[in-house]
Amino acid sequence: MIRRVDVAVIGAGMAGASLAAEIAGDASVLILEGESLPGYHSTGRSAAFWSETYGGPLVQPLTSASGPFLADPPSDFSDAPFLGPRGALHIADAAGKARLNAFAAEFASSPVSLERLGRQDLLVAVPGLRTGWDEGLSEPSCSDIDVAALHAAYLRRARSLGAELVADARVEHAERDRGRWRIETRAGTFEAGILVNAAGAWADEVARTAGERPVGIQPYRRTLVQLRVDPPAPGTLPLVIDAQHEFYFKPETGGRLWLSPHDESPCDPGDCAAEEYDVALAIDRLQRVVDWRVDRVERAWAGLRSFARDRAPVYGFSPSGRDFFWCAGQGGFGIQTAPAASRMAAALLLGREPDPMVSHIDPAPYLAERFLG
Repeated sequence: MIRRVDVAVIGAGMAGASLAAEIAGDASVLILEGESLPGYHSTGRSAAFWSETYGGPLVQPLTSASGPFLADPPSDFSDAPFLGPRGALHIADAAGKARLNAFAAEFASSPVSLERLGRQDLLVAVPGLRTGWDEGLSEPSCSDIDVAALHAAYLRRARSLGAELVADARVEHAERDRGRWRIETRAGTFEAGILVNAAGAWADEVARTAGERPVGIQPYRRTLVQLRVDPPAPGTLPLVIDAQHEFYFKPETGGRLWLSPHDESPCDPGDCAAEEYDVALAIDRLQRVVDWRVDRVERAWAGLRSFARDRAPVYGFSPSGRDFFWCAGQGGFGIQTAPAASRMAAALLLGREPDPMVSHIDPAPYLAERFLG
């Protein structure tokens, strides 16, 4: 027997899980996940921080609007906050000073607090910082985020409202049939009135499978390395980000360090892995910044970040009709914007008034029609 629902959400990562949780109370929802576990490729491989500047000024309103929910979620959603104190430090050497100044100017009219720091303040925040790294901007609101707990909470909320998750259900064919979608997957055939494309790196592929025009979602590989360093990374260390986007690092438990070369290597959608060159590049860049010795590379991994051409997320119905809905292109900021983004997308999908969390945010820069109109 074919399972029939109002909305089929393709993808159970943060984008699909959060949107499903927001609409399940008003529609019957099916979440179709291509892997055996949800969140395998991007959500589960995050560097796990919440930064209001991450993603740029166009993304900042969604991040800032999500902050209060993440810091103090409703008791029926979570019994613990998803954010923990960290702080971020954007640093520059002489070559990066102009970029640091431009970054500060980008957010000058935003509500994000950025504070100039000199060499002595930088040394207090990052012991062992090498000579030449003399410019800094502190972003005190930056926090650690419990990605796994947030993702699980959204899946739990979706299920409690009647949504069903089907894993190992990669979409093989989708077509309109008498006013509904007929979706053929490895786990069976399903029918839905609306098809939501929350497939992350596979978003354009899903669109083509459904006979829709792609919007140009490009996956990129991002590398992370877990290191043992000497001296051990202090637990009070902020997230340290290079103004020229050549590295970032943050402390992990037991004096370990999480480090990225801030790479964005175009790739095909798939199960990507860290490459030796990118790991070596990350370590080389770290050793040009601090005088810590790298004792051991404990593990390295890579995740997928998927962007539209203008680097803004893509939400809304395709101009072909009100039955194919985009929820994609969320890059590396899909986790930190999930509360606000899912509520904005839910309002667009259900045709209802926007939630107070996002009522002040104009959705126009994020609408799929900017590519498809």
